[in-house]
Amino acid sequence: MRNRVIPKRLAVFFSSAALLLFSVLCSAAGLVLVRTARLPEAPAVQTAESVPQNSVPLLVVDPGHGGQDGGASAEGGDVLEKDLNLAVSGNVADLCAVFGLPVRLTRTEDVLLYDYFGDLDDYTGKQKTYDLKNRLRIAEESGARLLVSVHMNQFPQASCRGFQVYYSPNDPDSRVAAQRIQSAARSFLDRENDREIKPATSAIYLLKHVRIPAVLAECGFLSNPEERALLVSPDYRRRLAAVLFVPAADYLAEQIHD
Repeated sequence: MRNRVIPKRLAVFFSSAALLLFSVLCSAAGLVLVRTARLPEAPAVQTAESVPQNSVPLLVVDPGHGGQDGGASAEGGDVLEKDLNLAVSGNVADLCAVFGLPVRLTRTEDVLLYDYFGDLDDYTGKQKTYDLKNRLRIAEESGARLLVSVHMNQFPQASCRGFQVYYSPNDPDSRVAAQRIQSAARSFLDRENDREIKPATSAIYLLKHVRIPAVLAECGFLSNPEERALLVSPDYRRRLAAVLFVPAADYLAEQIHD
């Protein structure tokens, strides 16, 4: 392992078990932080190469779907994926605030991002395409060293359940981050979860095209009654956030160079 200078506020990231325990205790205590950060009109344009080597790496968290795109839903439509994605992502941002890890959410409200950069006058028939393109652009132009996209799953067979991570095939570090998150989920959420990480196919636009390390976490199945009951619980969502945050923080701490 190469020598590196680690800011004191990141030193704790090297003790995943301790940090996960702290996060779970915060969850049990109902710790809620006030999020004040909002996306600017347009992100500052920079590249990962332009970020100073000793700076704390940036994490981008992408709450999938939003606005008129509700994503997956429970039977009856009373639980929408877009809302759960935003809630979990916000909890990840809360943990980042506690431990001093820079974070950016691609969205902080119930919206799609197709008109974020104002590329077109008319987005008719192109809203989904530009929403995905803009999420990609926000992540890459932010100078982030890791992108975590948060989603919920759905399947016709109600018996299907389980947290699962997909990774971008464009950077080998994506697989490293994905494996750490999947392992944390197995250890701290469901020890019987035998799902394995998978490389993203062209069906996952964001991971197929992104050029920085990136993963997509399917946090559970809304079509499974037992798992849906967990996902609508604020306490469980905070546990999910810890499972996403701790491995991501560990990974990013390793990116700090001398």
